[in-house]
Amino acid sequence: MNELHKKAVNRVKSDNERGARHALLEELFYDFQRSRAQVYGMNFMRGVFFGFGSVLGATVVVAFIIWLLSLFTGLFPEYIGHYIQQIIDAMQHTKQ
Repeated sequence: MNELHKKAVNRVKSDNERGARHALLEELFYDFQRSRAQVYGMNFMRGVFFGFGSVLGATVVVAFIIWLLSLFTGLFPEYIGHYIQQIIDAMQHTKQ
């Protein structure tokens, strides 16, 4: 019976702590965000900027890789260098 009582007390303590944490997080959330519309608007703008940053970052990375490949066209054997040159020409053709 004593062991059962200890388990019940521990469960009540755990539930109280979890409830207190939940209430604290909810209070902090409502301190910063007053309405759902504000939350949705903020998340929408966050998504727009995340998408824009991803596209911009991918563009920079691809351009950097192509630039690096253009430096090494003469170092590789002819068939690999020719293939790299075709990739560079295709990328420059699409820019114009």
